[in-house]
Amino acid sequence: MTVHGKVVAITGASSGIGEATARHLASLGAPVVLGARRTDRLDRLVVEIEADGGKAAALRVDVTESGDLKALVDVAVERFGRLDVLVGNAGISRISPVVDLDVEGWSAMVDVNVKGILHGIAAALPVFRRQGSGHLITVVSTAGLKIVPTQAVYAGTKNAVRTLLEGLRQESTDGVPRTTSISPGYVRTELIDNAVDDPAVREQVRGTMAELGIDPAAVARAIAFAIDQPEDVEIGDLTIRPTRQG
Repeated sequence: MTVHGKVVAITGASSGIGEATARHLASLGAPVVLGARRTDRLDRLVVEIEADGGKAAALRVDVTESGDLKALVDVAVERFGRLDVLVGNAGISRISPVVDLDVEGWSAMVDVNVKGILHGIAAALPVFRRQGSGHLITVVSTAGLKIVPTQAVYAGTKNAVRTLLEGLRQESTDGVPRTTSISPGYVRTELIDNAVDDPAVREQVRGTMAELGIDPAAVARAIAFAIDQPEDVEIGDLTIRPTRQG
């Protein structure tokens, strides 16, 4: 089964990697169900996808609320008859040295980056098991592969998800669900906008992202590649980053 016809739900779909993935998969014939907090952007995206001949639905989703993920899955099943793929893309970053003790920021990253993925798994897994097929794709980060100062907690949340998916993979040798971790490097998204409090540091990081970052569509294509594999093939990890990134 190729991407065409597969029903894909995407969190964090209102911008960046999530939006690019929605557009790309819809262009390949996948009905997409989009979740994010900014419903005005979601609504515009649905209109644009449908205007291009695609199929889309959307609803407000806060991944820190388990009921919102259940509602996202329910919409997919009710509107399109099934759910084949859940792309866990919603994420936030707070960049600062651990010694700054940004406890509020730490908690927010754990709630969104870790618990948000767990909520998605809890919502999708019963559907996948009932269908006898399904695919969990999570967007993690190269920050978890190359640990650097100021990103320790952020990297920790991403590596927690990476570990979680590997454990689930080993528990799911019947192939339900397939699991894939996508690790993007610098990508031109809005992730950095709320990641740094210091305006000077924020502008410096934005400059780096603008100079080195790749288009979110590159990550969308990697996600499509993972989905497009035969049911007996699992792409466990994909790292995608700019060629100039160290």
